[in-house]
Amino acid sequence: MNQPRRPAPTPSPHPAAGPRTDLPRATLGVLCIAGLILAAFWVLRPFIGPAIWAAMIVVATWPLMRRLQTRLWNRRPAAVAVMTLALLILFVLPVALITATLVQNTNEISAAIKQLSQLRMPTAPDWLAALPLVGERIRVFWETTVAAGSAELWPHVQPYAGQVARWLLAQVGGVGFLLAQGLLIVVMAALMYAQGEVAAAGVLRFGRRLAGAQGEATVVLVGQAIRGVALGVGVTAVVQSVLGGIGLAAAGVPYAGLLTGVMLVFCLAQVGPVLVLLPAVVWLYWTGDHGWGTFLAVVTVVVGTLDNFLRPALIRMGADLPLLLIFIGVIGGLLAFGLVGIFVGPVVLAVVYTLLQAWVREEPNDTPPTP
Repeated sequence: MNQPRRPAPTPSPHPAAGPRTDLPRATLGVLCIAGLILAAFWVLRPFIGPAIWAAMIVVATWPLMRRLQTRLWNRRPAAVAVMTLALLILFVLPVALITATLVQNTNEISAAIKQLSQLRMPTAPDWLAALPLVGERIRVFWETTVAAGSAELWPHVQPYAGQVARWLLAQVGGVGFLLAQGLLIVVMAALMYAQGEVAAAGVLRFGRRLAGAQGEATVVLVGQAIRGVALGVGVTAVVQSVLGGIGLAAAGVPYAGLLTGVMLVFCLAQVGPVLVLLPAVVWLYWTGDHGWGTFLAVVTVVVGTLDNFLRPALIRMGADLPLLLIFIGVIGGLLAFGLVGIFVGPVVLAVVYTLLQAWVREEPNDTPPTP
C-alpha cells in the first residue's frame, strides 16, 4: 500500500541562526583569568628571583647530584643533603665572611682611606720607559703625577671617592637581604633536587602541549644552554677567583679573602680578575716588594688569560652553541636583568637561535595539492 508523499518543506526566508557568542561573558572570563594570573605573579613576586636562581643551579648541577646519589648507595635524601650543604658553603659562607671582614676592619679601612691623601708616589722605575709603544707615555704621566703631588690630585679624586663610598655603604646595607635571598635559594634548590624528575616531566609535558615535538626539543635545549653557561661562566669564574686569591694570599696582600670575593663577582660579570689583581701588583711595587710584585704580575697574566681557553671548552661540554652567542647573552642579560641575567640572557638567545635555525632548515611545502 503506497503512502502519500509528503510535500517538501518550504525553506524559511530567515534561516535559523547558529549559537550566538556571548561576548560580554567571554570578555569577563578572559579578564578574570588575566586578573588571577597577575595576582598570582604579584604574590609570588618576592620568590621569582630566588626560584630562577635555584632552577638554574639545579639544572646545571643535576648530573653531579645523580653521580653523587649513585656513590651514596642510591639514596636521594643523602645526596640532597650533601648538595644543600655545598650550596650553603658556596653562597652563604662567602657573604658572611665578607661581611665579617668589613665589620672587623672598619677602622683600618677608614684609616687607609685617610692616608691616601698623604701618600707620595715614588719615581717611575727604569724598566717602565723601556716598554714598547706606551712606555714613554706612562713614564711622563707618572712623573707628572708625582710632580703634582697627592694634595693636588685629591680634590679631583674626592668626588668619585665619595660616590664609591656611598655605593659601598648601600651594598653593605643590603647584606642582610642578600643573606636571606641566599638561604631562600638554597631551600628552593633542595626542594627541586628532591623532586627533580617530577618537575622535569611536568616541564616536558608543558612544552609538548604547547608546541608538540618542537616544544619538547626547546625545553631540552634550555636545559643544555643553562648547563653550558653554568660550566663556562660559573666554573671559569670560580677557578680564576680561587687562583687569584691564592696569589694574593701568597704575596701577602691584605684583605685577600675580601678581594677574592670581589674577584668572583667581577668574573661572573665578565669583567675579569685583572681589575683586582693589577692594583695589588702596583701596590706591591709601590711598597718596594719587587719580588712578590713580579710573582703576582705573572699570576695576573695567567689568571687573566685563563678564561680565553677554559670558558669555550666548558661551554662546549654543556651545549653546542656559538661562543659569541653565549658571550652576548651573558653581557646583555647582565645589563638587562641583573646578576640572574647571566643565565637568563644566554638561555633566551639560545632558544631564539635554535628556533630560527630550525625554521630556516625546514623544507617549505611548495608542491601544489593534487586535484
